[in-house]
Amino acid sequence: MRRDPGAALAAGPTGRGRAGVGFAALGTCWIGFTASANAAEPAAHPPPLPPPPPPASPQLVIPMGGGSRALSLSSLCATALAAAKPPLHPFLAPAHRILPLRLAAAMSSSSSSPTPAVPTASGDAGAPAPSAASAIDFLTLCYRLKTTKREGWVRRGVQGPESIADHMYRMGVMALIAADLPGVDRDRCVKMAIVHDIAEAIVGDITPSDNVPKEEKSRREKEALDHMCELLGGGPRAQEIRELWMEYEENASLEAKVVKDFDKAEMILQALEYEKEQGRDLEEFFQSTAGVIIALFASPHI
Repeated sequence: MRRDPGAALAAGPTGRGRAGVGFAALGTCWIGFTASANAAEPAAHPPPLPPPPPPASPQLVIPMGGGSRALSLSSLCATALAAAKPPLHPFLAPAHRILPLRLAAAMSSSSSSPTPAVPTASGDAGAPAPSAASAIDFLTLCYRLKTTKREGWVRRGVQGPESIADHMYRMGVMALIAADLPGVDRDRCVKMAIVHDIAEAIVGDITPSDNVPKEEKSRREKEALDHMCELLGGGPRAQEIRELWMEYEENASLEAKVVKDFDKAEMILQALEYEKEQGRDLEEFFQSTAGVIIALFASPHI
């Protein structure tokens, strides 16, 4: 089935009539693509760089990536700080060995040394950053968002399905490029978009096909979120993530309603792309968004 991407998004989650405010805002900035567009020629690969020279002396090697083979992130910081040897000249050490040490050292330095509070627009002191160990452990857990595929596409046999992080990233871009709307904090929408599925790093992508009751799904995700916020240290940054997630979960603000529209718009756009690229019929994903009308945003501006 061939669809017009612009028409599909303009119709919004109802499939007809007035779209939600998120669809209207996104439509204002929509660049789109046409059904007749040819696939772009792949960019020519640059010539490979010459291999770096061997190190002049033994160096500390830190495993990269997540999983059981990598050091815990708190251990990464401790190991980096324990290496009291003078750093090698940057031209004598491969970049993949230097960068983790620089990251750990920089984060440890910034978290261990007192930093003057920076006043915010509201006059409050700026929130302190979490410790290096807490931040990197939290980010390692978030790595699962990059590797966990969206279950709906997996079950429909889509090849190379997007990850949870892929989905949240494009939602964040949608919020970033959307038109300004009266009474809506665009920056808050961007933040909410990139944390709204963050608990799925632990519980995975629970879909309607799993037959998990809504209350149970919410309980599991909130428990996972609490664990992640504790891992981050439970400070102001963790509290902000918790508040953004709860606001979205409870649909408690204009920003939450806009981001929920982006959630549907991103799914529709992804379904359009899979239909075009892989010749699949994903009509059920369009039908699943039908009947959703956001009357709160019925205004002359939309």
